[in-house]
Amino acid sequence: MRTPQLPDSALNATARAISQQLRDAGHIAYFAGGCVRDLLLGVEPKDIDIATNAPPERVQKIFSRTYAVGAHFGVIVVLEHGLQFDVATFRSDGAYVDGRHPTAVTFSTPEEDAARRDFTINGMFFDPSADEVIDFVDGRRDLNARLIRAIGDPEKRFAEDRLRMLRAVRFATTLEFEIQTDTWEALARSAASITEISAERIREELVRIFLSPHRPRGWDLLDSSGLMGAVLPELTAMKGCEQPPQFHPEGDVFKHTRIMLELLPAEVSLPLVFSVLFHDIGKPPTFGVDENGRIRFNGHDRIGAEMTELAMQRLRFSRAEMEATVEMVRQHMVFKDVPKMRVAKLKRFMARPTFQDELELHRVDCASSHGMLDNYEFLLQKRDEFLEEPIIPPPLVRGDDLIRLGMKPGPRFGKILEALETRQLEGGFRDREDAIEWVKREYSVSQE
Repeated sequence: MRTPQLPDSALNATARAISQQLRDAGHIAYFAGGCVRDLLLGVEPKDIDIATNAPPERVQKIFSRTYAVGAHFGVIVVLEHGLQFDVATFRSDGAYVDGRHPTAVTFSTPEEDAARRDFTINGMFFDPSADEVIDFVDGRRDLNARLIRAIGDPEKRFAEDRLRMLRAVRFATTLEFEIQTDTWEALARSAASITEISAERIREELVRIFLSPHRPRGWDLLDSSGLMGAVLPELTAMKGCEQPPQFHPEGDVFKHTRIMLELLPAEVSLPLVFSVLFHDIGKPPTFGVDENGRIRFNGHDRIGAEMTELAMQRLRFSRAEMEATVEMVRQHMVFKDVPKMRVAKLKRFMARPTFQDELELHRVDCASSHGMLDNYEFLLQKRDEFLEEPIIPPPLVRGDDLIRLGMKPGPRFGKILEALETRQLEGGFRDREDAIEWVKREYSVSQE
């Protein structure tokens, strides 16, 4: 494992300067936690936390611009050069009663501070004055072995903060590490208790797991640990939900969805990956067999969209994230009809803001099942054809033009303007004058 090499960045330079100020004032100051792990892995950290033996009130006196985010827990935010750093006093924690917060903390030593942290790979310190890693928990050993191991008793670590179970899965996913046996067994035994913590914290970890390029591994760990059933029961309900073998030779809905995750590109949007997860959650409640013995899921897209909205509300997703994902789930079966669409309807369909992600959803949906990509390729061709001009061009005729023709605003206006747009999208007008003449011919002012 390499000696940490701090990149030449404003973040690192400022963190070193803050640490030096603390040392100049007679205190210990180390970089702490995940930033040390990242430096040892050769990854530039996104933020740097600093641990010190200076009590919170002393930190606030040393630095001119600070604010307390957790003074009770010894955490002060220091603001320098437009950056912010958590400066935390070494501490040991008292008993935990809510699965998240200790009832009391005691300011202590670096060794005791390391012992209260979650995993060994996150329990190391780095002394920037000596360029030396300080490791009381054998974190470097586990980093070399690519292991996620709880510090001390894993049952206690997970009882202290239930979110650590999802964090273990997230680190194992994003770093492609294994979870050490005792840690894994304790996690699986405690999985059902994950619901004791807030939906927002659960959502944040799920997002980081499924936005990772290694998301299929995250799926497997969530499933086998029992965490998936606790936080996303809509997904585990897909297990054993059989599909028509002529269209889905891959197997049940659960396996189909897992394969789709494998087929996604490394970089995906949040609505895309969650629409993959949720696109078929409406199948179990709509499962049926028709008179010919064929499996049917009538209305599963509509039911799935409703279920998706409820699931994302439960997990406190933003309105924008939820609306985009729900739209993609609702529309995913429309793709089978695109070759039969009129040009105007097709253009409107393709002009929607979620279309590009929906196209990728359709690709992996087909590739993970029957493998027929005809409609996907048809849409790629149409997308290229429509590139020469805006897919929805500015209207040739507007409401003001209809008024000048002697028409009165009302319900009929909308129908006329929609008919004009449809004809324009299908290339039915040479120019604006041609469109106005068409209105005069087709819609009599005397009907007003």
